[in-house]
Amino acid sequence: MSAALKNFVDGYNDIMINRRDPRVDGWLFMGSPFPTLIMCSCYIYFVKFLGPKLMRDRKPFELRGAIIAYNIIQVLASIYIVYKGLVHAWLYRYSLRCQPVDYSDDPDEVIVAHMVWWYYFCKFTEFLDTVFFVLRKKFDQITNLHVIHHSIMPAACWWGVKFAPGGHGTFFGMLNTFVHIIMYTYYLLSSMGPKYQKYLWWKKYLTTMQMIQFVIVFLHSAQLFFIDCNYPKLLAYAMCFNALMFLSLFSNFYIQAYIKRRRLPVINKGDDEKAAVTNGKANVVNGKTNDKEGRRVGKIISNIMSNTTNACYIGQNGLYQSNGKEKSNDTQKKRL
Repeated sequence: MSAALKNFVDGYNDIMINRRDPRVDGWLFMGSPFPTLIMCSCYIYFVKFLGPKLMRDRKPFELRGAIIAYNIIQVLASIYIVYKGLVHAWLYRYSLRCQPVDYSDDPDEVIVAHMVWWYYFCKFTEFLDTVFFVLRKKFDQITNLHVIHHSIMPAACWWGVKFAPGGHGTFFGMLNTFVHIIMYTYYLLSSMGPKYQKYLWWKKYLTTMQMIQFVIVFLHSAQLFFIDCNYPKLLAYAMCFNALMFLSLFSNFYIQAYIKRRRLPVINKGDDEKAAVTNGKANVVNGKTNDKEGRRVGKIISNIMSNTTNACYIGQNGLYQSNGKEKSNDTQKKRL
């Protein structure tokens, strides 16, 4: 046991000391992954347990002004990151086919490393997406997928900043941040009240843009498996997995909202438990399959998938619209 523990410690130290990017030494949260993991754990505890408990006997907060300010900050921060990334990397210097990480003190590369860190830091600010759900008592929006996505992103980005703050992988961050500019602009307009709803006709195309983003990220990362490029393959696999997972979820959302033309249903409390108990099988009555019950279970499973898709990125609809306003928008095309 002691030998195994020693090997583990030695391996950990080898990774953290010998394989790190020394340029990020001393940067906030970069000394160890544990501060990031602790903050992610606190986030999960608050949005799943402490927050709902504190809000149980309280009225939901309005928070319109705070939400507007939050979206403005997110838009401006995203514009800044995209601008710096383009000027110092992707417009003139980086190759779309293969771009190894440059660990030198070249001024442009140092700025790129700083932008990677700011991208990582913005994942913490996005915790407020869920905190606003809690404070406004929109608990149906806080699905497991939503929480997992928001809690995993900072931890995943930490490794990128620590070991590869530049190169090929920054394309994913650049494209994702550009999409965030459009996305939070939509949220900003949505949060400003009913009189701005007429400007939100393009939400269908925002969903399409998200899907295109995942396809591009997958192709851009997957090409590294077929060429000789001095970029960590493990990071390429991680980006491909992320792109495929969310492409699948957003495709399902698009089909439900824009092709089948139906509003994504809200999962009633206990529906997911019923689906788990039945395990996707129809009840059998007197030796015969109850087709009606089977269809009900299938509908529950479909609803769960649709609801988790909606909550992944774009569950914020509950932040900005009261129940009455949501009903008034039922005849419109559904947002992202």
